[in-house]
Amino acid sequence: MAEKQEEPSNAQNGEPDNAEEGEGKKKKKVKREDLPPFEIVTGERLPAIFFKFQFRNVEYSSGRNKTFLCYVVETQGKEPVTSRGYLEDEHAAAHAEMAFFNTILPTCQPGARHDVTWYVSSSPCVTCAQRICEALRKDKGLRLTIMVGRLFMWEEPEMQAALRSMKEAGCKLRIMKPQDFEYVWKNFVEQEEGEEAKSFVPWEDIQENFQYYEEKLAEILH
Repeated sequence: MAEKQEEPSNAQNGEPDNAEEGEGKKKKKVKREDLPPFEIVTGERLPAIFFKFQFRNVEYSSGRNKTFLCYVVETQGKEPVTSRGYLEDEHAAAHAEMAFFNTILPTCQPGARHDVTWYVSSSPCVTCAQRICEALRKDKGLRLTIMVGRLFMWEEPEMQAALRSMKEAGCKLRIMKPQDFEYVWKNFVEQEEGEEAKSFVPWEDIQENFQYYEEKLAEILH
């Protein structure tokens, strides 16, 4: 199993590094405190450095305090429509899962069937799990599959119950396989301008960690 990771730089964590000392740091701190309490970053493709750090399926997620959610929405109808993009937590009070239901799904055709697939860096928290269950029970035309890189606080009984409740509500929960990480790399990660798309390079323990989390999820949902 993977060993505990070192603390990341700000750039790896989705925040720019700041080399300035003294007053520069104070100004940055004030600026962050002045930001709104709920802020979500949206886009079509996320920076490669964020993917390589945030999506890595390690056992110890030290420093990985954000959620990155890549989504595909297939709207069924006379003219099927597919939309895709990603959401990123900006502050501790923000949840990418909540933002999807509040800002992305409402833009889709109302009353139609929506087949939604999420590729998420880690599984939802208890609060987001409850919101997912509510959405699935309310909208019978919504089909949701969640592919997760890691299981969030899976040892906690409350979290295990939340995962089971999502399954009971009709949500399909899966652990991301190496092929799924490659899919996200090809479809949701930025490539340098002028360069051909670089091939996905799996990290050393990607298969081992996938099997570890797959076994844990099977035990919880059994």
